[in-house]
Amino acid sequence: MGIYLGLGSNVGEREAQLRFAVAALKERNVITWKSASLYWTQPRDVEDQPWFLNTVIEVRTLLEPAVLVEACLEVEKEAGRIRDVPRGPRTLDIDIILYKDRVVDTPTLSIPHPRFRERRFVLAPLAEVAADFADPVSGLTMSQLLDLCPDEGVVRRENKGLL
Repeated sequence: MGIYLGLGSNVGEREAQLRFAVAALKERNVITWKSASLYWTQPRDVEDQPWFLNTVIEVRTLLEPAVLVEACLEVEKEAGRIRDVPRGPRTLDIDIILYKDRVVDTPTLSIPHPRFRERRFVLAPLAEVAADFADPVSGLTMSQLLDLCPDEGVVRRENKGLL
């Protein structure tokens, strides 16, 4: 059972930001085990912004979810992320998509990520690295969720990942 993080960037050197995330997470005992391909993706929600480069990584860590999210936020901040426009442009975004089969619902953290089932830019790379992993809420696999995904945004796969 894996822990899956979604990585995204649409400001500056996108691929370099994603690679920075992998290295900075490693310094916090969050080791990247697998990486999906990189995907160029059309912005959703706030559409008047540059396209994103997204991927999903499977990580190994002993950090509990609340500590892991703090580590992710620290890495985003180190990468220069400024949270001035909700869902707007960002140097780096790191989301906990799934943490094994755990369900967490607190005021500051929701796992599985509350909108991942509706986002093709998350499901396409997630299905690439964890096709048969079952969502602990719906019971559907990542491949099934991708097939059912209502999001019609453009998601274009590159032929390389971060490992």
